[in-house]
Amino acid sequence: MTPSEALANIRKTLGEEEGNRASTEFLFRLSLDAHRLHGGKMMTIPLVDQADLGWMEAWYTPGVSAVSRAIRDDAGVSFTHTCRGRTVAVVSDSTRVLGDGDVTPPGGMGVMEGKALIMKLLGGVDAVPICLDVKGEAGRLVDTVNAMAPSFGAVNLEDIAQPRCYTVLQRLQETCSIPVWHDDAQGTACVVLAGLMNAMKVTGRKLGDSKIVLFGAGASNSTAARLLMAAGADPEKMILFDSRGGLHKGRADDFQGDERSWHRELCRVTNPLRIDDIRKALEGADALVAASRPGPDVVHPAWIRKMAEGAIVFACANPVPEIYPSDALDAGAAVVATGRGDFPNQVNNSLGFPGILKGVLLTGAVSITDRMAVAAAEAIAEYAVRGVIGAGRILPLMSETGLYPFVAGRVAASAQACGVARFYPAEEEVASRAASDMEASRQAWAAVTETSAVRKYPPERVESIMAETLGAFQ
Repeated sequence: MTPSEALANIRKTLGEEEGNRASTEFLFRLSLDAHRLHGGKMMTIPLVDQADLGWMEAWYTPGVSAVSRAIRDDAGVSFTHTCRGRTVAVVSDSTRVLGDGDVTPPGGMGVMEGKALIMKLLGGVDAVPICLDVKGEAGRLVDTVNAMAPSFGAVNLEDIAQPRCYTVLQRLQETCSIPVWHDDAQGTACVVLAGLMNAMKVTGRKLGDSKIVLFGAGASNSTAARLLMAAGADPEKMILFDSRGGLHKGRADDFQGDERSWHRELCRVTNPLRIDDIRKALEGADALVAASRPGPDVVHPAWIRKMAEGAIVFACANPVPEIYPSDALDAGAAVVATGRGDFPNQVNNSLGFPGILKGVLLTGAVSITDRMAVAAAEAIAEYAVRGVIGAGRILPLMSETGLYPFVAGRVAASAQACGVARFYPAEEEVASRAASDMEASRQAWAAVTETSAVRKYPPERVESIMAETLGAFQ
C-alpha cells in the first residue's frame, strides 16, 4: 500500500470531516516511522567516477593543491572546480517551524532535510541542511551565514521567527557575497502570486481590479503583498491583518525598526479606509489569502459568505489549513487552495524554489530581486495553463517535473535583465541544462535505491499505520 492509497482509504472510511483530521494524524505517524527507519532523508555520495590510489592523489593531496592555488588567484574558479557552484545552504535557527513555532535548533533538521531532498530531485541542486544555535540573536545568524558563504553558491533561509527573519534577510542581502533567498517569505509569496493569477482567470477577474484581503501579516503574506503590487494589484484595494487588526496609517507607529520598514510602507499604501474588522474587510472581497495559524476554524464560513460571488480563498497554514476546502466551498468560494498536497491546489513554495535557485546558480546571480520572483510566479502560472486549468487546478503539481527547468530559464533571463547575473547563457540553454541536471539527479537516486545503501520501506507498514490511525478515530 502507498501513502496516497492509505489517505484515500482513510477519507473513504471516515468521511470528510473525520477523514481530514485522521489524514493529518496518519501523516504524522508515517513520517515518524519512516524517518526513524531511514535515519533521515539525505546522505553524501562521491561524484567522481574513479577512486583508485592514483586518482586519490589527484582528488586529494598532492594534486588538489593546484585547485587551491587556482581558487586563491581567482575566486570564481571555486564555482567551477568544486561543488560550490551547485550547492545551496539551507539555513534555519528553527524558531518558526511550520505551525509548531520554536522546536529547538536541531528540531528543524527534518524540514531542512526535506528542502534539500526536493532541491536535489526537482532542481538538480545539491543542498546542505544547517540548523544553527544562535540564541535568538540576528547578528550571530548573519555573521555565521556570511562566514559559511565561501562554501556555497546560494543560501536558502527557512523557519526563522519574525521580526528576526526580516532583519536577517535584509542584512544578508546587503553583506553576503552570494545570493540569499528567504523561502518562507519570497518562496511562498511567489507561489501565492502564481495561484492568484490563475484563480483570477478561472473566475473572470483581473488582478488590478480585485479587492484582496490578506489574513496574517508575517513573512509570507507581507512579501506576497509586495509581489502582488509589483504584478499590478492595486494597494488601495488590499487590506492586511495581523493579530491586532488591520494595517493602515493609524498603525504605522506599531512597526518600529529597520526590519519593519516594509510593514510601515504597507500601512501607508494599503487599507485607506482603516478597516480593523476582518468581517467588514471581507464584504465584497474577491480574494482572501490566509497565512496565519494552523486551523481548522481559524477562518470561519460566515466570513466567506460575505465575500463577492465566486470568491477565491487561499488557506495556507500548515500542517492544517485555517479552513478545510469543503467548508470554504460550501460557504460559497469558487476556488480554494491550501498548503497541503492531499487537497487540490497546493500553494507550496516547493513549486518555486528548485527552479528559482537553479536559474540563480546557472547564471551566477549575485542577488535575487523581486522582478526575478515575479518572473518565476508568471512562469509557474503559465506552465499550469499549458494543461487544463479550472477551479481544482490553478497550479501545477509538484510531480510535473517539466515545471522546474521552465522556471529556471525564466529566472535566468530575469536575472540577466536585472543586471545581477555573472553568466549570460540563453534562456533555452538554462532550461536544457536544468532538465539534464534534474534527470541525472533522479537517475542517480534511482540507482542508489537499488543498492543496500538505502533500506526499503515495507508497504505493509503503511497499511499497519493506516489501520492504527483508523482504529484511533473509529
